[in-house]
Amino acid sequence: MSFTLATWNINSVRLREPIVCKLLSEEAPDVLCLQECKSPVDKIPMEAFTALGYSHIVAEGQKGYNGVAILSKLPLEPAGAHDFAQLGHARHVAARLPNGVTVHNFYVPAGGDVADREVNEKFGQKMDYLAEMRDFFHAEAPQKSILVGDLNIAPREDDVWDHKKLLKVVSHTPVEVEALAQTQDAGKWVDVTRQDIPDGRLYSWWSYRAKEWDTADKGRRLDHVWATPDISNAAHGSRVLRDARGWEKPSDHAPVFATFDV
Repeated sequence: MSFTLATWNINSVRLREPIVCKLLSEEAPDVLCLQECKSPVDKIPMEAFTALGYSHIVAEGQKGYNGVAILSKLPLEPAGAHDFAQLGHARHVAARLPNGVTVHNFYVPAGGDVADREVNEKFGQKMDYLAEMRDFFHAEAPQKSILVGDLNIAPREDDVWDHKKLLKVVSHTPVEVEALAQTQDAGKWVDVTRQDIPDGRLYSWWSYRAKEWDTADKGRRLDHVWATPDISNAAHGSRVLRDARGWEKPSDHAPVFATFDV
């Protein structure tokens, strides 16, 4: 079975319903994982998505904040949702595909503006969230699984527009990068995107504050596709749909794709 998966922080699924439909129509991934839906599950505009062939959904919703959803052309079996760090936030949901592959969809806390948990509660929440993700995958090694989402960390030097300038900026600080590495190692996750695109700068997020986002190109790779070693070699075709950042009323994130032959 071959299927294509995309992950996208949509920054309000109801506000950006038109560009979700554009993506589903033009790119037609078999599975689309959305983060920051900012909607209760029953308010997600499923009628429009179902009309395009996406009649299956597993989601965790929250009014006005957070929220994660997995839309699919393929049947989905709910596979759990965890409240890491006990924040009471809808930031994780998992579903199982007909071929037995489990998809974990994550929205890791952004962490605020100051990389110090003593003065910034949000940064502490982010670090606690990553630590509990790490412990979760240590406790039960994932198999035949894919982890996607807005992990809010750009780990590599070429995942940001200027490594030195961003070393003290939340999302690229050494302490966050190390925490993400520990989480990745705990599940022996393979970074599929960088497996396919090993060299060169690669971004999936550009700030709304930059009017000329495309020209300035001050991006970060915050959105990830990982897979367990038993299926990571079946992945190919990774890409970032950069053009989506320039669509009408865009998210500040672009979708990230990968195809799996499992």
